[in-house]
Amino acid sequence: MNNIKKEKPKIRNWSGYVTKHSFALDLEEGVFTWAEPRKIAASLKRSAEASRQRKGTPFQSAMSMLNFYINRAGKNLKPARKRILEQVKTELRKLFKT
Repeated sequence: MNNIKKEKPKIRNWSGYVTKHSFALDLEEGVFTWAEPRKIAASLKRSAEASRQRKGTPFQSAMSMLNFYINRAGKNLKPARKRILEQVKTELRKLFKT
């Protein structure tokens, strides 16, 4: 018998893969590059409410996708862009009334 375990192929950029192939939310093109936090939040809310693939509530899905993007960008995210995306969190809370 052969006791050698076959390893799964490793995806080098798993976050990029998740962004491209995730069915959790169907995001509008370039949503995280927009300048208005309220507009970004509204788009995330629409996407989360329309999704049938999510595991949590629409609020959890929208916030999770936003945090995923912020964390994925990491040190490459410019301070001005990070401020806008952090403001999106506040707008999401207002839209979902949490």
